Formats: sequence, C-alpha cells, structure tokens
Amino acid sequence: MNETPHTPLNPPRIETGRGLLIAGLGCHFTFADLSELPALWRRFDPHIGTVPGQVGHVAYGVCFNPDDAGGFDYIAGVEVADFAALPAEFARIPLAEQRYAVFTHTDHISTVRGTFMAIFNDWLPASDYQNAPAAPFERYDERFDARTGTGGFEIWIPIKDKANQE
Repeated sequence: MNETPHTPLNPPRIETGRGLLIAGLGCHFTFADLSELPALWRRFDPHIGTVPGQVGHVAYGVCFNPDDAGGFDYIAGVEVADFAALPAEFARIPLAEQRYAVFTHTDHISTVRGTFMAIFNDWLPASDYQNAPAAPFERYDERFDARTGTGGFEIWIPIKDKANQE
C-alpha cells in the first residue's frame, strides 16, 4: 500500500454530519485489491432513484468493519428514511451524528486511493484530530459522473480532538 502516491490535499472543512440510514449493495474488500469496487457500483447504479424510501439523489460509499488483515466491508448505497421495505439482498448501515473532516477529491475516481493515503498518513497525524470510531464514507452528488469517473466527490473522515482521548 505504501507504493501508492499520496495526492496533494486541500485543507478539509470540519462539519458535524447528521445521522443517516444507508442502504445498498455490499461486499468485502481489501486495501490491496479494490478491483471489484467499480463492478459493485455498476450493479447498484440501476437501483439509484428506485430504492424504497430513498431520500434525495446523493449516493454514498461507506467503509466499515475493518479487520487486521487490511479488509473492510463496503456499501454502495443511498440514504433511506428507514430500512423496512428494502430488498433482502440490500446491506444496511446506520450512521450516527458525527464530527467529520470533509475532503474534496477532484481527480479521476481511480486515484482515490492516493487521497485516502494522504488523509490517513499525512494530514491526520499532523492535524489536531484523530480518527474517531465511526465509518468513513464517500459522498457522490450531482457533480460526479459515474460513466466517466470524473466530477469530484467528498470523502468524510470521522474525527475527534486529539486532546479528547475518550
């Protein structure tokens, strides 16, 4: 993973994100092999706009359940009002209200790994914050073009103050 170049970062904005319910298609990945991630989004794309209880038109990529082997679960999804009427194959994750450092990734989606590397290996250790025990996520609004992988999106990293060692 260290061979990935770090992307230059603009300073993030610090924001308290509201609680969200995210539902979509999920899969397990490793940081060493993200090759199936585009296929997950291609499988989910036809559902966007027709998910029962969908709220708005923003898509989310949520990373959670990291393991010691460099793996994690990921949901390509949308916000929903509740989980009640979802298809059985949909993964679900509630996100509590949380403070985040919000970064904008403006390059092609294929370079996102370098942005994550820069956030966690460069920005976070040098900042006044530490990673909070919550799920980071990507937020894809109308600027992002899924066909071309361009247009930019946001990366929301859960944070807490370094001085707050709770």
